Amino acid sequence: MLTMAQLHDAIRLLPFLADTNAPLVQAFSTHTTLARIPAGTTIFEEGDVCSTFAVLAAGQVRVFTIGKTGREITLYRFERGESCILTTSCILSTQQFPAIATVEQAVLAYVVPHTVFQDWMNEHQAWRTYIFALLARRLATVMAVLDEVTFRRMDARIAEFLLRQMTAEPAVLAVTHQQIAAELGTSREVVSRILADFADHGMVQIARGTITVLDRAHLKQRSERH
Repeated sequence: MLTMAQLHDAIRLLPFLADTNAPLVQAFSTHTTLARIPAGTTIFEEGDVCSTFAVLAAGQVRVFTIGKTGREITLYRFERGESCILTTSCILSTQQFPAIATVEQAVLAYVVPHTVFQDWMNEHQAWRTYIFALLARRLATVMAVLDEVTFRRMDARIAEFLLRQMTAEPAVLAVTHQQIAAELGTSREVVSRILADFADHGMVQIARGTITVLDRAHLKQRSERH
């Protein structure tokens, strides 16, 4: 059960609680708990049963899958005010979780039991609207990932990844070749080969555990290749 202060924070954050006189607000206060989960925690592994549904009040969670070859690929991340489409799907279909979800930044989450989630789907229009909108947004995200993996050149994807990490130029990025490979669904060897090419063209400088972006404009040109 939430305290009044916690409920007020949730009302400010979550659109399905906008009508403070609606029965859903009282139900949310009664049946929801606030959980803190430290960074590095694995929330779900492949094959787990989804017994709870969580909406983040703070933090970030990465959802990814590992192929038969051992390669990882990030499916999506969710943050404050968001939740996990695969958890939603598992609860609605009573299937097992098909991926892995880990905490990247310490999480504060509103947690609802799966039985309550299902009851609210039947009883509250605002909850159904929120869940269906969540499904639509995340489906678009996953389709974009599929499009990138299938149709975009890997050098363009790596260039775009580096650009997304930049906050200044030159920028020293604390990221390994293996981390990039896991993010983009390729092998470390492919990442190393492409980064070496970037370095030969003066776009980056490679050191152990870091990549320094030297030429953002040239890197942007490479990210736009098809």
